[in-house]
Amino acid sequence: MEWTYIVTAGIGVLFLIISFFIKDRSKQNEEELQDLSMNLYQELYQLKKRTKLLEEELMIENSRPVKKAVKKSKPVNEIIVNQVLSLHKQGLKVEQISNLSSLPVNEVKTLIKNRS
Repeated sequence: MEWTYIVTAGIGVLFLIISFFIKDRSKQNEEELQDLSMNLYQELYQLKKRTKLLEEELMIENSRPVKKAVKKSKPVNEIIVNQVLSLHKQGLKVEQISNLSSLPVNEVKTLIKNRS
């Protein structure tokens, strides 16, 4: 029985001595964790900075007046112009002339106004 106590105590002392020579991995893990967290903070800072710049650009673009594209109409064929004027002289309404000539109402009005 005494031998078991001596062997157990010897094994315990041996493990204690071995534990002093084994590298402590917790410090290495802690350093890796700190590096990782610093990298994440830096990336987060850069992302916030980029989003702020993009938001400012959007605000600048929204504050600028947007020029509307002026739609230039194609020149109307002279035959259609004569047809529109003829129908107008006959007393048809602008909407009817628009339907018959396949031109928009505004363009029919412009043609009548300019050519009459």
